[in-house]
Amino acid sequence: MIAPLLRSVFKKDQARSQAETLYAALADQARAPQFYISAGAPDTVEGRFDVLSLHMALALERLREEGDASARLTQRLQEIFFERLDSALREMGVGDLSVGRKIRGLAEAFYGRYAAYRAGLAENGDALATALARNILGSDRPEKARALTLYMRAAHDALKRASIDDLPSAVGDLRALSRAIGKDESQGDRS
Repeated sequence: MIAPLLRSVFKKDQARSQAETLYAALADQARAPQFYISAGAPDTVEGRFDVLSLHMALALERLREEGDASARLTQRLQEIFFERLDSALREMGVGDLSVGRKIRGLAEAFYGRYAAYRAGLAENGDALATALARNILGSDRPEKARALTLYMRAAHDALKRASIDDLPSAVGDLRALSRAIGKDESQGDRS
């Protein structure tokens, strides 16, 4: 009777620890300067939320592929994401009475973006570029999000090849992909 309870507690702690490590890798990758310098994401609080949301969507999509095996990790990752948003709002001076409302708004924004990115990744048309242009660049022109679209598709493919235990390392390896943002476009402009 006690052994299953102890295993359950240990698994919860293990999932939390895994989620903390994965979230740290996602947040670090979302801070890569190429998203703001080359890809056109605004270097603002909103822009950083959008780039972090892109990376959270990639991670959640990879975890979703594992089904029930990753349910606890998926839950913990989302909890950490919203805990960090809550802390950031408080550090920015948002009053205690307003934080809950703001977090609800951010949650709606995030899950809307995740649904759009997930649908866009599932098809080969312009849906992903349209969603990225609208959400990150504030544009209705999908061609403006070409670099972000190429990055997100390549990152999605790279994370699909990683095991769940290797996800933080695989996210760290995305730094090489983010360095390529804008390079193919600038080379294409010279011809």
